[in-house]
Amino acid sequence: MMVGAAAGLAGCSAEPPQYTGPEVTRVQVFKEQRTMHLISDRNLLRTYKFELGFSPAGHKEQEGDGRTPEGAYRIDRRNPNSQYYLSLGISYPNADDIAAARARGVSPGGDIFIHGTPQVVFGKRDWTWGCIAVQNQEMDEIFAMVQTGTPIYIYA
Repeated sequence: MMVGAAAGLAGCSAEPPQYTGPEVTRVQVFKEQRTMHLISDRNLLRTYKFELGFSPAGHKEQEGDGRTPEGAYRIDRRNPNSQYYLSLGISYPNADDIAAARARGVSPGGDIFIHGTPQVVFGKRDWTWGCIAVQNQEMDEIFAMVQTGTPIYIYA
């Protein structure tokens, strides 16, 4: 079921809109298709296009590689004062990511977020260091809808 973009979201203001619709129970990110779905149980609530890191193919292996991790994580923090408009933190690295990086003698990196897009990079392709970047207007919706603890599944 696809819900209209305005349903459940109230008004446009300096504050992110309030969301009163169904709970987002998972976020699914498809890197190759550059598509993110917000899902409530079995219902598709929203779909967004996004930009990734400067080297998007493959799972994030180390700090600075420009890749977005792949696998199962959680939204673990919210930043309403992000330098990238608004941001939702992703729980990368997990124990497996840390172990794999240590085995290679590198840092796994961190600070992976879903976030907005600064004006200076608007329209550029794959400009982040491994984050998932959406338009600021879309980030308003995502920030209102997705809560800390929500599972996020990132696929190749």
